[in-house]
Amino acid sequence: MKPAVRLWVLPALTGLGLIGLWYFTRYGVGVSEWLLPTPGEILRAAWTERVRLLVAAGNTALGALGGFAAAAGVGLFMALVVGGSRSLRASLYPWLLMLQMTPVIVLTPIVVLWVGPGLPGIITVTFLISFFPIVVNTTQGLLSADANMVDLFRMGNATRLQEVLLLRVPAAMPYYLAGLRIAATLAPIGAIFGEYLVGNSAGRGGGLGFLVYVYNTQIRIPALFATALTSCLLGFIFVAAVSWLNWAALHQWHDSFERKDR
Repeated sequence: MKPAVRLWVLPALTGLGLIGLWYFTRYGVGVSEWLLPTPGEILRAAWTERVRLLVAAGNTALGALGGFAAAAGVGLFMALVVGGSRSLRASLYPWLLMLQMTPVIVLTPIVVLWVGPGLPGIITVTFLISFFPIVVNTTQGLLSADANMVDLFRMGNATRLQEVLLLRVPAAMPYYLAGLRIAATLAPIGAIFGEYLVGNSAGRGGGLGFLVYVYNTQIRIPALFATALTSCLLGFIFVAAVSWLNWAALHQWHDSFERKDR
């Protein structure tokens, strides 16, 4: 089977099959509109609410981007700290894992008290959700540098800083970008979750999380599905941007881009 068929035709056929099953469930089984609106009803609701959805998506994107950028920077720095010293790794890594295992919903009241509601709280919640995949992946990459190359650097009397910057950081780059891809999928979710819990309607009408609350209380189910569709599209944009960054940084030298279709 040609790669183009696998890449485009098969997903399209699967999507058409799912849409057909969706319509069959609605009309064949007799499910009511408020339980399962059709794709056509969802698209009509999205068009009707397009201005509100677009503004809300922009507000959500702002919170998601702020938290994601902070997680990308702080996560890389923390990975360098943890991965650069066995003593620091032994001291800090267990506490990082403990904080990762703490549900963000438990920390939400503390976030509101410390940074306040609205955009600062949303960015903080997004940061907490996106931070740990970056730290864990990048630390693993720093520790996975080729042992023979490490020995070569040390035989050449390279300093610790030279070893980190010239060997370990390039070796960790694929791991770091993999962590960014994971964080890119979590950032919009974190922003919407933050808007639902610590956000408000300030900032030109609130974000998608605020719309979820509004449409749910008004029992506007097609509009609620349209909000979910908008959230999905926003997530695709984030992942596509990080995937492009991954390609730009690695395609000229990393093995994952040198191997053709198998």
